[in-house]
Amino acid sequence: MTPQKPRRSLTLRDVSEAAGVSEMTVSRVLRNRGDVSPATREKVQTAARSLGYVPNKIAGGLASQRVNLVAVVIPSLSNLVFPDVLGGISAELDDTGLQPVVGVTNYAPAREETVLHDMLSWRPSGVILAGLEHSRGSRAMLQNAGIPIVQIMDVDGTPIDTAVGVSHDRAGREMAAEILRAGYRRIGFIGTHMPEDHRARKRLTGFEGALAEAGVALAAREFYQGGSSLAKGRELTERILAREPDLDFLYYSNDLIGAGGLIWARDQGIDIPGRLGLAGFNGVDLLDGLPVRLATTDARRLDIGRRAARIVAGKDPRPEGGVIALSPTFLPGDTIRRPR
Repeated sequence: MTPQKPRRSLTLRDVSEAAGVSEMTVSRVLRNRGDVSPATREKVQTAARSLGYVPNKIAGGLASQRVNLVAVVIPSLSNLVFPDVLGGISAELDDTGLQPVVGVTNYAPAREETVLHDMLSWRPSGVILAGLEHSRGSRAMLQNAGIPIVQIMDVDGTPIDTAVGVSHDRAGREMAAEILRAGYRRIGFIGTHMPEDHRARKRLTGFEGALAEAGVALAAREFYQGGSSLAKGRELTERILAREPDLDFLYYSNDLIGAGGLIWARDQGIDIPGRLGLAGFNGVDLLDGLPVRLATTDARRLDIGRRAARIVAGKDPRPEGGVIALSPTFLPGDTIRRPR
């Protein structure tokens, strides 16, 4: 399916026609000025929301009606994944005159709508945002922004305009293949329980699917809510092994909790990778400081940021089909046995 290209920006006339009122009335409602009845106000606001209309805060101020900003919308600043992505974006925009401006959603769809509405009202030159799953309101605003929209980190789905990332289903499947090839069979999973962490969910789906195709069932799972931390990795590793002591491999949804699990296992004197194998996801720099290198998957974060920024800046054309799929790379480290 070919992704839909962004249409022209919506205008007051589009809203007025949808609401069945004059453009002047629409302007009064959206600026919260003038004497407008509650019924008419509700009619205009409903029409604007359904269309995805965003008021233009710079209307009349610039001939181009665009500013030299690129809206970058990410779910978290504390997640170790996103600094590399932002670094790639900044590096590619450095010589373009465009400046990235970051908004944070905290993995909340309603918060993402608010952030997008505020950012799009300043008429940026493009939008780079994490993920392919968005609320109806967010999708409407993005589809009608009339500017390059690049969704990053994921390619398992249909983008609004362009997607740059890795297939998380593929990453999960490839990790399962590596674990099975190394001879492990009693495998557990530790990961986030946040319903909006779609990419972790896709990895787990691919991981379980590949195990099932090999006749192996996932032996145990341990989920947590909230942010990732070393302490949480330690706690959950202890908990899952207390419940299922015969597990011989643990797959973590990210490197931070995986590193916590590795530290706990070494403190317990567990033979790694002989008795217990471990693997995470992302390939973050944190792993460089560990005495034992955690097996993981390089999710190509810097490359994703660079490729996305090049499209927004016009350095690269929009790819045919709208998708740039980068290959996730397995990094064996020291916590998985070499294949027999």
